[in-house]
Amino acid sequence: MDILCSVVVPMYNEEAVARETYRRLTEVMEKIGCAYEIIFVNDGSRDRTAEILNEICDMDKRVKLVNFSRNFGHQIAITAGTDYASGQCVVIIDGDLQDPPELIPEMIEKWKSGYDVVYGKRISRKGETLFKKFTAAAYYRFLRSMTDVSIPVDTGDFRLIDRKVCDALKQVRERNRYVRGLISWLGFRQTAIEFEREERFAGETKYPLKKMVKLALDGITTFSYKPLKLASYIGSIISAVSFIYLIYVVVKRIFFPETVQPGWASILAVSLFFNGITLLMLGIIGEYIGRIYDEVKARPLYVVKNTRNFDNEK
Repeated sequence: MDILCSVVVPMYNEEAVARETYRRLTEVMEKIGCAYEIIFVNDGSRDRTAEILNEICDMDKRVKLVNFSRNFGHQIAITAGTDYASGQCVVIIDGDLQDPPELIPEMIEKWKSGYDVVYGKRISRKGETLFKKFTAAAYYRFLRSMTDVSIPVDTGDFRLIDRKVCDALKQVRERNRYVRGLISWLGFRQTAIEFEREERFAGETKYPLKKMVKLALDGITTFSYKPLKLASYIGSIISAVSFIYLIYVVVKRIFFPETVQPGWASILAVSLFFNGITLLMLGIIGEYIGRIYDEVKARPLYVVKNTRNFDNEK
């Protein structure tokens, strides 16, 4: 029987929520009454996540497992899941149950009505700090202003994509991935479903500040060259201002020598300011060069240790 819907679930140290995630997803998919598969991607978990997922695979052959050799990251885990998915449509959902599986039937109805991408749009975030809510809202709007690609604001990776979108995504193999942005870049007919994001069912967030910053940088550098242009603009402005100031100092020295006083503190302050700007610009350039270096090595995006319940086991 052809699979109508594949559900891709990246998992990293989610032993506390794995069984509940399986239960709720199965309950939802059974109510839909279609042929389906649930693909868990174990992203190098160090707890009992892999053991629990293997137990689930033993009792339910519709559940499949892709087990990484180590931790490759959330966006890569999503990529692996879509690579292995065989459904006519593919739903991407995190395993922490903050994105409600109960929205999947509505997503499928939207897909059947002709949409190729149906993404979840958060209208509220429960259980998150004011700092995270503010920075997330600011980031999405900043990213949208920085890129030529229309990336919807207040959206995560929770979405349904059509088979042709999934196949197109397989052709994009860049390493520093920002999947939600890549799907927007691909185009196709897209629509949103609004929802309230819940608190984590259990466990701790897998996106601390460090990983959030990395994801933000991936989003900006993947879809925008404006930071590089900003470096040129700032450099040009500083050079022009410095040249004007140099002329001012020379003229003052020639015609009003008595007014020119030594000012080591001011000279040091100006020097530190311009050196700081220079280092900032070098850092921006370095981010792009580092990503180019990652791409030219042409290593595989991920390494699979083993799989479960696929036709061709590895």
